Amino acid sequence: MSEYEYDLLVIGSGPAGQRAAIQAAKLNKRVAIVEKRAVLGGVCINTGTIPSKTLREAVLHLSGYRERGVYGAAYAVKQNISMDDLLFRTDHVIRHELDVTRHQLMRNRVELLAAEAAFVDAHGLRLHYMDGRGQRDVTAASVVVATGTHATRDSHIPLDGHNIFISDDILQLDHLPRTLTVVGAGVIGCEYASIFAALGVRVTLIDKRSRLLPFVDFEIIDALVYHLRQNRVTLRLNEEVSGIEPVRDERGERVKICLASGKQIVTDKALYSIGRTGATDRLNLDAAGLTADSRGQLKVNAHYQTDVPHIYAVGDVIGFPSLASTSMEQGRLAACHAFGVEAKSVPALFPYGIYTIPEISTVGRNEEELTQQGIPYEVGKAQYREIARGQIIGDSTGLLKLIFHLETRELLGVHIIGEDASELVHIGQAVLAFGGKIEYFVNTVFNYPTLAECYKTAAFDGVNRLGI
Repeated sequence: MSEYEYDLLVIGSGPAGQRAAIQAAKLNKRVAIVEKRAVLGGVCINTGTIPSKTLREAVLHLSGYRERGVYGAAYAVKQNISMDDLLFRTDHVIRHELDVTRHQLMRNRVELLAAEAAFVDAHGLRLHYMDGRGQRDVTAASVVVATGTHATRDSHIPLDGHNIFISDDILQLDHLPRTLTVVGAGVIGCEYASIFAALGVRVTLIDKRSRLLPFVDFEIIDALVYHLRQNRVTLRLNEEVSGIEPVRDERGERVKICLASGKQIVTDKALYSIGRTGATDRLNLDAAGLTADSRGQLKVNAHYQTDVPHIYAVGDVIGFPSLASTSMEQGRLAACHAFGVEAKSVPALFPYGIYTIPEISTVGRNEEELTQQGIPYEVGKAQYREIARGQIIGDSTGLLKLIFHLETRELLGVHIIGEDASELVHIGQAVLAFGGKIEYFVNTVFNYPTLAECYKTAAFDGVNRLGI
């Protein structure tokens, strides 16, 4: 028997923690998850990924947004949509996901500890039970820190959770505002800006950078900006917020936002979304010989080991890309490495899914990266309006873009904006993983009518650009 109570102790029950724990349990290890929240699933299920994506789906359905290309801009499934309408679907999905998560952990015999954990030393942790049962010290051969993040707050911003709030507070809103200003145009800010704009809310999006989501292909972002402006979103880029304060006027309680440039914005509500900070402040990392950076994040190597080799960190707590999908894979790989099981993945081919309206998904390299690296390439594009399926579903503005090597024809990147982009991208991901060439799509027959046909159309477009 090991000198430790657990072979693996996981701190946090989000996607990264779940996958690490289940992988270790599959290897017949003694595993426990420590979760301080009253419910499992972390931010992903309770306030982040699942709620925001379900809210988005409810908005798309009730607003009739998907069908407007066919039935006109005035079409809606329901007039006067309320927050209760949106939350009805969200609450149902959250309850289901919580049940599935708990069942998965239980059937894999992962012990669940409802407590807050803090390091005592490199192998020991003190658990403070959330039900008031006191505390307990436990030991583990290996530890996985999967505590995730919390919304970054600024002490100068008078957040009240009602008029000036963070993304975690959105599910608590009592009504939809007529106007909304989003401070911070990261993934979360862009997603919520587009979601509220689809409901007819007048949205202003502020960011101090000169462009949205700089890690995404520039042409795809140009298309997103066009769609946002079509939905009456006002973009204030290269602007810095100097102050936010609640005000009262003839329309009631509102919010005034002052910009460093001298501009002022008065809005019904303000969403403060300047990023997220690693939830490590209460772990007593010093006792384990670890230090987080200024954003509360932990530094790891290729195997997700921290500076203390038997302590791993995975998921949002290690920073970019901070996606549920990548977090799950990081958890699996960390658990395998901890117990000497060979496992590998290809981080360069992790797909990104950004659930704006319209949604974006990319995999591989983009034009800017290839240009900086001096790699000769060509592109092929397919517009959804050229595809029968695009007309059927009413999306005539989507775009699929393939990037391939000019000489070898090897596929280098896939970038999509439009309906089902995050599903469609996986075809390109598979071809990238096996070093496929642009001719693969030319020679492949896709079901008709499907959006997958975009790959063939884009491939022909790319080949035609070569002049052959």
